Amino acid sequence: MKFDRNTVLGFVILALLFFGYFWTTSREQAASRKKNEREKFVKDSIARTRIDTLAVKQDSIKVEKEKTIANTGVFNNAADSTERLVAVENDLIRVTFTNKGGQVKKVELKNHRGQDSNLVKLAGSDFDKISYRISTGNKNNGTAETGDIFFPKIDSAINADGNKTISFTLSAPDSSGTSITHEFILKKNEYMVDFNIKLTGANNLFTGGDMNLSWQYAAAQQESDIAYEKQNTQVGYVKDGSFDYHSIAKRSSKDFTESVKWLGLRQRFFFTVLIARDKFSSGKMEWNDDLPDSAKTIVQSTANMKIVVPAGSTSTVPLSIYYGPSDYHTLKKYDLKLEKIVNLGQGIYAFVRPLNKFVILPIFDFMKGLTGSLGIAIALLTLFIRLIISPLTYKSYLSGAKMKALRPEIAKLKLKHGDDRQAMSMDQMKLFREAGVNPLGGCIPALLQIPIFFALFSFFNSEVALRGADFLWANDLSAFDDPIKFGVHIPLLGSHLSLFNITAVITSFLISVYSMSMAPDQSNPVLKYMPYIFPVFLLFFFNRLPSALTWYYTVSNIITLALQFVIQNYIIDHDKVLAKIEETRKKPKTKSKWQERMEQMQEQQKKMKEMQQKNRR
Repeated sequence: MKFDRNTVLGFVILALLFFGYFWTTSREQAASRKKNEREKFVKDSIARTRIDTLAVKQDSIKVEKEKTIANTGVFNNAADSTERLVAVENDLIRVTFTNKGGQVKKVELKNHRGQDSNLVKLAGSDFDKISYRISTGNKNNGTAETGDIFFPKIDSAINADGNKTISFTLSAPDSSGTSITHEFILKKNEYMVDFNIKLTGANNLFTGGDMNLSWQYAAAQQESDIAYEKQNTQVGYVKDGSFDYHSIAKRSSKDFTESVKWLGLRQRFFFTVLIARDKFSSGKMEWNDDLPDSAKTIVQSTANMKIVVPAGSTSTVPLSIYYGPSDYHTLKKYDLKLEKIVNLGQGIYAFVRPLNKFVILPIFDFMKGLTGSLGIAIALLTLFIRLIISPLTYKSYLSGAKMKALRPEIAKLKLKHGDDRQAMSMDQMKLFREAGVNPLGGCIPALLQIPIFFALFSFFNSEVALRGADFLWANDLSAFDDPIKFGVHIPLLGSHLSLFNITAVITSFLISVYSMSMAPDQSNPVLKYMPYIFPVFLLFFFNRLPSALTWYYTVSNIITLALQFVIQNYIIDHDKVLAKIEETRKKPKTKSKWQERMEQMQEQQKKMKEMQQKNRR
């Protein structure tokens, strides 16, 4: 057989391809085998680690149990008990207690649902604990935490007033008579749980008559946006009679040297508070919010507080714990300044708190009572606010009509002065003064709406009634509506687009277009295009805000457009406006000191400019 050069070359290339194929395949197979071996090794290692960890854990539990038994001393009858749970409930909450430590195991709020559609749970993690160290009187002078000791005796009763009492008792079997009783009282229609620590032989339990109480609390994630919930979570307290608070992100601890009435942790809509009815004498609270989102925990806090135990053979330490919504009306009735933790205006926005407290909140409650829809209640609230400021709105539009009437004369001034903006500004101010026009008159309603917006920004972020309330396409008015999902995170915008945000932006843009049509022509490009840039800015700023706020802004803009159209076309008579301007021009003018100073400054600037031009020549 005769092969030409091309045939040989073809075979060589084909052989190289086959060689490359087999070489690549063999390498992939080898890599696959190594990968399988590696995965098998990792799995075996994990399995061995789990076995070792389980063994270590079991050994640790055994050692800890033996240590607890050894440290229980006179309370050794409670060292090896079985945990028992007891549930007590009223119309608002269901509280599950445990005899381990004689404390609350978890709390469920009957009127509030979590993201999984189950009841909201508070204080339900392994981290949560209320405990204090006691002397157990063993031969080694040992101590133990009550949170680790089982209280063997459990009693419960329903009182004549409908209140429910449950108590856990730990008694020494010797002749000392030392005992501890944790008594809990759940009242009808209350979120507050009274917690009384009743002691017999307290001098045998505490050194120096001081109880060092430790309260651990983990705030579980309750809202869909964990980052926004962390942003709206605070530690609050009343020390020496004064309320104060801290954002969990800005600091991580607080020392108390003065007496403390209560301290607690408020998530966006829920609040858990430990109250000392006879006050804590001192202490420290620490918290950690640097937790992975997968933990679904906003923050973990630990408070170590000192309580002076009353002297005597028997004594009681009266405490209370609030587990419930961060609702202004609910908290205010306790007369403990608990309502101050509700964000109706804090920090730099504290100036809007009176507006929320005395205006927005009462009106919203009234509107909420008129209709079953909170979305309609917000619309009615918006309408009421706009009616209240309507006199100023009318003056604003009247000022706009006057400005529109002067547009031909302003255009003549521009032709006269050309690029000399300083001369143009002086003559324009003179024209406004002669015509009795205030160029800033249209800004007053806009300025007035700034505190209203900030008040509603705080209010809609804290009003628990909005949580889970649906309206139109929004499933939750307390969170952003997200019917448009991108599936990827877009910088500044996020992974969704709020439809109420779009309606707010569009209506804001229409207001800008209408307002610019009424205003004099602007030669400054920044001032000329700023009204159109602002709605674009809102697109990014509003996208993560509660849909209640963007819905309010949409309704407010629609009302503004309607008022502008009606006032400009049916209420303001433009012929009368022109006649009024001419009449004002004929009257003698008096200059204010501010106007005189402005004109003097402008004259000086004009002369300096003329001198500079001469020197250049």
